Amino acid sequence: QVQLAESGGGVVQAGGSLRLSCAASGSIFGLYAMGWYRQAPGMQRELVARIFTSGRTTYRGSVEGRFTISRDNAKNTVFLQMDSLKPEDTGNYVCNLVSSGRVYWGQGTQVTVSS
Repeated sequence: QVQLAESGGGVVQAGGSLRLSCAASGSIFGLYAMGWYRQAPGMQRELVARIFTSGRTTYRGSVEGRFTISRDNAKNTVFLQMDSLKPEDTGNYVCNLVSSGRVYWGQGTQVTVSS
């Protein structure tokens, strides 16, 4: 079983920055990708950023240039540096891991951006 533990959420004013972390533990085999999704109240969960074992990254268009995803392979930890935050970035940010064809989710960390 794989466990994901997120941290780093909080309340920040528009234009500010936050850094999220997600540490994966447990039996991780055939790691394929780790990423971040977010969900605002009444909205569907949406992919924010993803990083593959190859190092390739993908971003949601609305965050490209403002968010940076990175990973510490030795510690199975993924980071999301969020700069120039906007109120529309508000949501519950959930870590995601894909390994050996299975998908794992964390509990999420709340990010609130005030205008």
